[in-house]
Amino acid sequence: MSLRPATRRITLTDVARGCGVSRATVSLVLRGSPLVHADTRARVEAELRRQGYVYHRGAANLRRKVSNSVALVINDLSNPFFAEFAAGVDEALAEAGYVTLLGSTGESTERQRAVLGSLLEHDPAGIILSPAEGSDGAQLHAQVGARTPVLVFNRALSGESGWDFLALDNVAGARLATEHLLERGHRRIAFVGGHRDSSSCRQRREGYRAALAAAGIGPEPQWLVECAPTRLEAARAVGALFVRDPAPTAAVCYNDAVALGVMAGLAQRGRHAGVDFAVTGFDDIPEASVSAPPLTTIAVDPRMRGRQAAELVLQRVHGPDAAPRHTVAPIRLQVRASSDTALPPGAIA
Repeated sequence: MSLRPATRRITLTDVARGCGVSRATVSLVLRGSPLVHADTRARVEAELRRQGYVYHRGAANLRRKVSNSVALVINDLSNPFFAEFAAGVDEALAEAGYVTLLGSTGESTERQRAVLGSLLEHDPAGIILSPAEGSDGAQLHAQVGARTPVLVFNRALSGESGWDFLALDNVAGARLATEHLLERGHRRIAFVGGHRDSSSCRQRREGYRAALAAAGIGPEPQWLVECAPTRLEAARAVGALFVRDPAPTAAVCYNDAVALGVMAGLAQRGRHAGVDFAVTGFDDIPEASVSAPPLTTIAVDPRMRGRQAAELVLQRVHGPDAAPRHTVAPIRLQVRASSDTALPPGAIA
């Protein structure tokens, strides 16, 4: 009995011979070069389909010593902020001729290691990383190595990684939101959401505390409500605001997802944001402007931040020897109805 021969990989030479062109012409067609005549391109593409040729991107990258992909690792893709951020990354990379390799860690450092390991097998030109909570900079650097450029976004890593960092102005943003509520007459202002071990949460709490301190106010312990920065967890945490009298009359929320959750939790208790309780968020996700009521928030333009992250990592790809760069993105206060409260008598301290 004869054995069936193993299936051989179709090569560029096979395709070139099949349609009567040079191997170089087939290569130009695969790269989308405008130098190939339309009729020749159509003939080559037909032969590629007929022979079932599969383009081996990894091998091509090795030959060219370049990669046309950038890995994007997100800590919480369920957060609308990161969906917008990822869209901005993908837009900018596509315009520069790169593709996005997307991974989500769900705030798990173990999952983050697995995702990075898998993406590194594709030899990306660079990595944009929004770290999971509790990430260790030294461990990440040991896993990624020195050859692949990395841009860290929003959360600072423990230890010195030597990587580029794109930060949001967390301190200034939370301070702006708190000052806005103080100007509206509020004195009992809570801070809701996030975990204290997260650098972005610590920084936003710092801005909140600084604004209160400038107004001569020290926050009560029950005004600091810690929870996962999600809508569902924030809605569940609202009851903690009202366990002691006098209760807060306003809340600075860690992000928009938390703010929308707080608004839902207030409604469940017969209270209403913008009527008898003021709420501010952070991010200005698209839903913020159409929520009921529309959400006052710190606008950071998440899609533009994604584009900025892509541009920065590509600058590093093309200039690997430049000194590490720390970039702080601008923020602004976007006032809407959720902070437009009419306080009841005696509510202002």
